[in-house]
Amino acid sequence: MIAQPSPPPKRWIPKPFPDSKEQQAAIQLLTQSLGISPFLAALLVQRGVTTYDKAREFFRPEISHLHNPFEMKDMDRAIMRLQMAMLPEREEKILIYGDYDVDGTTSVALVYGFLKNYHTKIDYYIPDRYKEGYGISRQGIEWAAENGFSLIIALDCGIKSIERVAEAKALGVDFIICDHHRPGDELPDASAVLDPKRNDCPYPYKELSGCGVGFKLLQAFCMHKGIELEQLYPCLDLVAVSIASDIVPLTGENRVLAYYGLKYLNAAPRTGLKALIKIAGFTRELDITNLVFGLGPRINAAGRIQHAKAAVQLLLAESEEEAEEFAMAINKHNNSRREFDSTITEQALAMIRESEVLTHAKSTVLYDASWHKGVIGIVASRCIEHFHRPTIILTQSNDKAAGSARSVPGFDVYEAIEECADLLEQFGGHTFAAGMTMSVNNIDAFRRKFEEVVARTIKEEHLTPLVDIDLSLNFSEINDKLVRIVKQMGPFGPHNLQPTFMTDDVYIVGEPIIMKEKHLKLNVKQGRTGHTLTAIGFGFAHVADQLQAGKPFSICYQVEQNFYNGNVSLQLMLKDLKYS
Repeated sequence: MIAQPSPPPKRWIPKPFPDSKEQQAAIQLLTQSLGISPFLAALLVQRGVTTYDKAREFFRPEISHLHNPFEMKDMDRAIMRLQMAMLPEREEKILIYGDYDVDGTTSVALVYGFLKNYHTKIDYYIPDRYKEGYGISRQGIEWAAENGFSLIIALDCGIKSIERVAEAKALGVDFIICDHHRPGDELPDASAVLDPKRNDCPYPYKELSGCGVGFKLLQAFCMHKGIELEQLYPCLDLVAVSIASDIVPLTGENRVLAYYGLKYLNAAPRTGLKALIKIAGFTRELDITNLVFGLGPRINAAGRIQHAKAAVQLLLAESEEEAEEFAMAINKHNNSRREFDSTITEQALAMIRESEVLTHAKSTVLYDASWHKGVIGIVASRCIEHFHRPTIILTQSNDKAAGSARSVPGFDVYEAIEECADLLEQFGGHTFAAGMTMSVNNIDAFRRKFEEVVARTIKEEHLTPLVDIDLSLNFSEINDKLVRIVKQMGPFGPHNLQPTFMTDDVYIVGEPIIMKEKHLKLNVKQGRTGHTLTAIGFGFAHVADQLQAGKPFSICYQVEQNFYNGNVSLQLMLKDLKYS
């Protein structure tokens, strides 16, 4: 076996301290107007919050901050076609079609669940991950035509389905496409194509989730029909789950949608999500992290292990008994998904470590026909935790090789895959995640070309894990008020990450404790005196032997509240530590 190289040390990237004349004036203004410390004011200025009005908007997002949906290209055409389908003299059958992941299933539950109150001839369709694959399928179109549907609203997919939309049109089936993926050079010939990433779309916010685009369609529908928007807002619980699970930026409109979605989730979640929250074991207020790691994977597991229709049925469930039944079934799927995930990850890491070429490559492309298609995206992410580089995991599906790609911060994996398009039959995705299909015979050629593209375009720093550090912080400044105000800076996610702090001259107090053979718990203080804080490092057991009493080190961390036996205390969540 080839020896695995030692993982490179993480790069600590401190953000510039806001020390220009204008920034210092803003810090002073916020300190006085908000009644906060200069440290917290500096944290806000770093994030572009420089005035009282911006601070009020940042800390208290308002529904009124949402953009007019009719600013989106083709929204008027979409509403016109939807209205036509609903005319009493036409009464067309409408099919709500969505992808099988969390974004797709929440989109379908949102749009179908709302529109069925205003139109009776409506149904929904989720493609089978294994039989039909990603996006608009020929099987789905044929099913729609055979069952008399004349309008399909496609959610979280369709932007590249040129051929399928043309085939549907020939069968008398129109499309309204609601997507958020990057379009190709040509758009489908649909009645309307809603996608803020269209080059000709003037919509001011480009980073909506697929469910977010579906929400904008319903917002426009309500405005056109004179329906009170308050009837739509409880559906934001679904939008929040999609935003968290699809890892879209938590900025602008997404932050407003997620902020209110979390409010509905915590105050009065729909029956299906309430059952899922219970089975996931959450007892306190939910945040984005809980959705990403608790609810999202369970919803996703339905389509990964069996069929994603079960996820939509859960999200639409009205009785508690029905919801609990679906939640239990989905939880079992999630347990199976974890077993597949763990086994395949071990196999994938072994393949890398046993190959001199793969160990030292700039990218990872692995194939095994037996791997479960439902977890290859997760396995790609797991591989990046060990080998920090763009990764594609492939398996066999319908006599083709189907793959999921994941990237590292700073590198656009979609563009790299696009350079290999001549070897692919289908691909789509985002900067950091993508999917593709190719002939099994093309795998070796694709691996070589993808490695060549990555090696030529990736920067060396992208191959090293990094920690973005907001500010240096003294332990003496860590108190309940700081944690309370930092918490109000959420919801946290991409482009609005939870603040990470750095402290030097840290000493260990007592002996470190290793938990579950993986994690580290230690007591620390800054300097030779001062109060002691507890620090937790998930996956940090390997550094326990490095810690030496009386020897100072530096740490970067986030400050959180720890709830235990009814008591609340402050603790540090370690991101990294190093000796000088």
